[in-house]
Amino acid sequence: MLEGADGDLEIVLEATVSGEELKLDFTGTAPQHDGNLNCPIAVTRSACYFAIRVLTDPEIPPSAGAYRPIDVVVPEGSLLNATSVAGRPDEAPAVVGGNVETSSRVADVVLAAFGQALGQGTMNNVTLGTEEIVYYETIGGGQGACPDADGPSAVHVTMSNTLNTPIEALELEFPMRVVEYARRRGSGGRGRRRGGDGVVRELEALTQLSYSLITERRRHAPPGAKGGEAGKPGRNLLDGEELPRKAIGKLEPGQRLRIETPGGGGYGPPS
Repeated sequence: MLEGADGDLEIVLEATVSGEELKLDFTGTAPQHDGNLNCPIAVTRSACYFAIRVLTDPEIPPSAGAYRPIDVVVPEGSLLNATSVAGRPDEAPAVVGGNVETSSRVADVVLAAFGQALGQGTMNNVTLGTEEIVYYETIGGGQGACPDADGPSAVHVTMSNTLNTPIEALELEFPMRVVEYARRRGSGGRGRRRGGDGVVRELEALTQLSYSLITERRRHAPPGAKGGEAGKPGRNLLDGEELPRKAIGKLEPGQRLRIETPGGGGYGPPS
């Protein structure tokens, strides 16, 4: 489930292995909507290919030959194959959230179809700025556990691989202070193998700043696998008050924006 502004948006997948071929059929997925979580078909395919590489051999070179056995079926006009209205190309659907958040959920759904515990399932997109400066970052979280290892903590999961901005560089270049940057201990799901912990990132504005948040896994926690428990869902807070999953607003000097990212799901029943 994607956490839309007006309710959940369902992603449906039937995965069928036939010999050396794999069919990923997303028929039944929610139709494209008026928000920005729509996904272009190229992004959907990329997320599917990523998940299959994780499930098989990540060292396989990405190529047309490697992906040829994978058939991705997505109905046109659905959330995962959003299209412009016929004859009105100026009314193209918004896809910014689809590129960064829905792509993560597509990878999650494919991994879940093969019995894997899931990681944070969001990039935790944070934008802060003024008319003169803009700062954008994605924040890591917990990865799901696997049969032979706990999930790593405080890492970028699935479709995100942005670098970690050093606190010293951030505070030198932008009018903000990092109040806390830490592992969100205990946020990973319990299990025979425990899910990784998320991250706490708290920023204090030193001047008036506009902010924008595009996040997921605030309502639905990352599930575990084979009896493992779910990781904790994430939270967005402004001076301790809960913010929506997708939000825009202003920070006055001294106000603090706090992001607590989700933990990964556990694997196997807790002992």
